[in-house]
Amino acid sequence: MPLADFSGIDILWICLSVFLILVGLGTAFVLVRLGGTAKRLTSLLTGVEQEAVPLIHKVNGTVDRVNKQLDKADVMTDSAVSAVVSVDKGVRAVTNAVAWPARKISALTAGARFGGASLKADHDPRRAFDAAQQAAERRGRDIDDELARDRHAPGA
Repeated sequence: MPLADFSGIDILWICLSVFLILVGLGTAFVLVRLGGTAKRLTSLLTGVEQEAVPLIHKVNGTVDRVNKQLDKADVMTDSAVSAVVSVDKGVRAVTNAVAWPARKISALTAGARFGGASLKADHDPRRAFDAAQQAAERRGRDIDDELARDRHAPGA
């Protein structure tokens, strides 16, 4: 067929055919590359699965062991708190056992001192007794206030 027998539509058909062949070859190239990428992705995911599952099991075992140790630490802190509470009760009992007689002795001493001073100054036994009684009561209240203040102080 000579070139003169070709019409415009024939040239368009030839161009379209060449275009479609090039598009097919390009698509085939892209699909081959995509297949290789899919194969590498599958290999990567298989490797991750093989490595991650044992790692997850190891982490799970480690977390279990840490939880057991934390449970032991919890028991130890509970025991320490119980011991501190027991010591606190003991110290409070001793403090109360010592504080009551100390309060009485201090009040008696303050009363005797004020009563003696009043008797020496006024020579009136009744006024001396009243002064001694008031001084003893005042000293007892002062000691009670001081003990109460110490109980409510920070760190007590």
